[in-house]
Amino acid sequence: MGILQIFTLLGALGMFLYGMNLMSSGLQKAAGERMRSFLSAMTSNPLKGVLTGLGITSVIQSSSATTVMVVSFVNAGLLTLAQAIGVIMGANIGTTVTAWLVSWLGFKADISILAVPLMAVGFLLSNSKRNQRRNISEFIVGFCLLFLGLSFMKESVPDLGETPEVLAFVQSWSAHGFGSVLIFLAFGTVLTLILQSSSATMAITLIMLSMGWIPFDMACAMVLGENIGTTITANIAASVGNTQAKRAAMSHTLFNVFGVVWALILFKPFLGLVGAITAGLFGLPDPSAEGFAVTSPTSAEATAALYGLSMLHTLFNTINTLILVWFTKQIARIVTWIVRAPKNQESEAFRLKYITAGPLATPELATEQASDEIIHFAQIMKKGFGYVQEALVENDPDKFELLREKLVKYEEISDRIEYEIATFLNALSAEEISENTSVKIKAMYKIIGELESLGDSGEAISRILSRKNVHRKVFDADTQAKLTKMASVVDSAYTVMIDNLLAAHGGRLTEISNAYNAEDHINALRNNLRDEAIEEIDRQGKNYQTSVYYMDLVGELEKMGDFMINVSQDLEKAYR
Repeated sequence: MGILQIFTLLGALGMFLYGMNLMSSGLQKAAGERMRSFLSAMTSNPLKGVLTGLGITSVIQSSSATTVMVVSFVNAGLLTLAQAIGVIMGANIGTTVTAWLVSWLGFKADISILAVPLMAVGFLLSNSKRNQRRNISEFIVGFCLLFLGLSFMKESVPDLGETPEVLAFVQSWSAHGFGSVLIFLAFGTVLTLILQSSSATMAITLIMLSMGWIPFDMACAMVLGENIGTTITANIAASVGNTQAKRAAMSHTLFNVFGVVWALILFKPFLGLVGAITAGLFGLPDPSAEGFAVTSPTSAEATAALYGLSMLHTLFNTINTLILVWFTKQIARIVTWIVRAPKNQESEAFRLKYITAGPLATPELATEQASDEIIHFAQIMKKGFGYVQEALVENDPDKFELLREKLVKYEEISDRIEYEIATFLNALSAEEISENTSVKIKAMYKIIGELESLGDSGEAISRILSRKNVHRKVFDADTQAKLTKMASVVDSAYTVMIDNLLAAHGGRLTEISNAYNAEDHINALRNNLRDEAIEEIDRQGKNYQTSVYYMDLVGELEKMGDFMINVSQDLEKAYR
């Protein structure tokens, strides 16, 4: 096998993988938010979860994309662990569609003949001004590259019939009984870990089988190994996620490993069942029969072997799902025991919830993650404002110091969250995005800046109160009551802002009169309180320095209202 042939084979494999990714990406973009909503809605019970995973994976042709999405949603709290397990089971069945497409279109119908003409269709659609047509063009081009890559792979593999000694060496690995099964199982696992695509490993297995390099039972062992190797993608995605995300990824591994164990125990009977179904459905030779051998890639035996391997892949995942779908709660308990929660839960509470597992392949879906994270950011800032309300009326120095430390901590949290969301948006902006998505991203940059400013205001209020305490000034009951009233109005504005964020995220934002009303209420109260304070200094000789601290606090609270109305105005511009 020459150097050029080796590079041609590697290039063909790269074309296959790139085509698979491009096809999946195009379909995800075309589906957009609908796919996300579908996944969130259709998981009320394990059976619906399985059907959801099966449907999405069948459409986007990537179980890895589905499992990474599921891990992200578990990380975000949109799916429970039990719901995620059901979706992952369905994704395993859905990914078997790829094997059938490759077996039929890639080997029997040889769709690569039509791939080049179809590329012209993809090119024409790519020049369209409509995003949806460009997404479909991406799918078509990916589809063509996938089958062109497969065709080149078949043509560039060496003919071992011309070198009998090499063929004999390869086939000698099949002569160790059950030990050979374990060898090819390990080979399938490692190859999938390297390629990060069970579909690519499946294509290689189908080529080796059709060329007669390996017998049917060893090809089946490789497919079982691929089911273990494919779990690595979700585990990588979950490695930077929270505990629940790690558990979801671990459930994928547990599910597939369990399936491989029972398939190995019942290896011969299982292959017999696969062979009998294949022979009965397609009228072909039984690939599991004694003495069965593939003599040439165009023979009936080759067709039987290819269809048999695809049938094994489908039956394996379907039977495994039918066995385990009734035990999702037990699986959830097992992975909860395996992946223990960290002892310090407080540190996890302020990590990003929605985007720590990394951006999704589709910018539209990633934008939804960022939107969810911004809502979470706003909720954290509102929780921090609760400590502001407590600090305004706390007279005990020790208790106030604890509240001051919390407000300083929340200011640091707001800085960190703003930076991490901005970093995510920067990476997202580098992708090919629609004009509508670009407008939303620009609004998100402004919104996270306003939310970070709310954290600054909370810390500024703690500094004003600290200076008051250093100078031994005390607010009387009437002043504290006025500050409490002002803080309560600001707290209501927080609720309005979060309601508008949720409405925009759900596509329900039509107007922001609620935000304008909240802002007017804050401004009117600020003016009244300031005028009253000035009048008290003038008429009653109230302590000037104490009044300055009081008016500074009222001014800082009013400034928080400004930040909140800015958020709603940014939403109105981007989401209406």
